[in-house]
Amino acid sequence: QVQLVESGGGLVQAGGSLRLSCAASGLTFKFYAMGWFRQAPGKEHEFVARIGGNGLNTAYTDSVTGRFTISRNNAKNTVDLQMNSLKPEDTAVYYCAAVQARLTIDPTDYSYWGQGTQVTVSS
Repeated sequence: QVQLVESGGGLVQAGGSLRLSCAASGLTFKFYAMGWFRQAPGKEHEFVARIGGNGLNTAYTDSVTGRFTISRNNAKNTVDLQMNSLKPEDTAVYYCAAVQARLTIDPTDYSYWGQGTQVTVSS
């Protein structure tokens, strides 16, 4: 049974930083690209960042480029999202997701999802 468990969310002031982590189990982690998505109230899932199985291929949505960094540790089956210079518009529930052997930003392509972690940025 595949499980993705996010942690690290919380309340932070604008300009602050948070580091989200996602621990994966039940899959051969290195064969899966991992993505971070977010969902604000009343909105669809929005792509944030993704990383290939080898950790070399990364992509970000324009609004977080230069502020967020995605990384993974295949020995520990974890993927992290370092978020700096946070803005109130970054407030959302953040989800990690896994897709086998594809580099994609489309949330409908992802097979497995975590339960999400709330990030709230106050102004």
